[in-house]
Amino acid sequence: MSQVEGNSQPGTPSQPSQSAPAFSTAVATSESARQRRKIADLEEKLQVLESGQAVKKREINFYMSQGRAIRRIVTLFDSIEDLICENDRRCDIDDNDDNDVTIDLTHQYFDSQDRLQTGYVVLSNVIPWFHAKASDMEHDDYTHMLKKLRQGADGARGDDTSKLKSLVPDWVNRDLKPDPPVEPEDKFCRGFTNDACGRLLCPSELDWNNPIVRTGIRDRGDGYVVTEMSWPAFLYAGYTADQNNLEEGLFKSKLLIQAFKAIFTSPSSAKEVAGDGDGANIIENNRRAKMDISGKKVKTHLRFALSSVTSWRSVDGDFDYTQFWHIIVDFFERPPGRVARRNVERLLAWWTRKVFGASQRAELSDTAKAKMSVNALALQRARLDDAQFDSE
Repeated sequence: MSQVEGNSQPGTPSQPSQSAPAFSTAVATSESARQRRKIADLEEKLQVLESGQAVKKREINFYMSQGRAIRRIVTLFDSIEDLICENDRRCDIDDNDDNDVTIDLTHQYFDSQDRLQTGYVVLSNVIPWFHAKASDMEHDDYTHMLKKLRQGADGARGDDTSKLKSLVPDWVNRDLKPDPPVEPEDKFCRGFTNDACGRLLCPSELDWNNPIVRTGIRDRGDGYVVTEMSWPAFLYAGYTADQNNLEEGLFKSKLLIQAFKAIFTSPSSAKEVAGDGDGANIIENNRRAKMDISGKKVKTHLRFALSSVTSWRSVDGDFDYTQFWHIIVDFFERPPGRVARRNVERLLAWWTRKVFGASQRAELSDTAKAKMSVNALALQRARLDDAQFDSE
């Protein structure tokens, strides 16, 4: 037996190696009650986290929905970052008093920069909160916002392209009645290999009915190369251009109106385009369509839908969609003189009438308004009240 054990007295308890814990002042509480409170606390923390995620999700959805307008109304190809950079560049020039810096600026450079700045101004009008919000945000939040706007913009372009890809064959088959008809599911059979689509895509200065022209275009022969420098026949009323007056009928084709209505109002509204709009004056209720009444992006999308290209791209063979877009934009926004400007205004008025109809409300006379039942009833009630007052 060890010495320690030998020194222990009988009946004396052995001492622990560490001191005993201090006496607890806790008021006894059932374990179930403590667990309920812990669960409630965790649920509250979870609710806070989920609330933050919900707010973030709503914010993301908002940015993406707002971004859908960019490719439809603002610009079809330019990035949001390029628009912002151009506006910042002009602000730097305005703030800089030193004009010693010289840059080799060409006419083409000015055209490009002016388009970007115009795009930024339109962006600020279409998304009114964007300019102020982008100026006040932290960089990470700013880049996140641009990313979601860009996703919404590209998503809208993809949706519109897909929509027209399936609708255009039916319109062409009904309008031109080709034999065989345009296959709605097979885009490889469109383009210049298809007689109906080839007629619509054919440069307006060429005659698709001439077999030499058809062969030359399909073989991309000299003098028959199709580029963005030719107005396609599908842009013209009746799909035929007057070579002595190339502006006559331009941008007035039935297909263009159908494509515009399908994208900006509804696919069902594209079925009837023979007359003017229905006169409901929905132009004030459809701001998106109102903002792009010229349908500049529609013309580019319709050209793609008629082609044999299966996925969106900026260049199709010898045809550059980006330059085609710029040419159309310049036609509407940069007319060379007063006569051209007046023609553009008349063309836009024609589009407004064709798509939305004309409101005759402002032209109603006071006599006609007085005979309308609402006003007539109000007058009758007033007379009854006056008669009752006089009898008393």
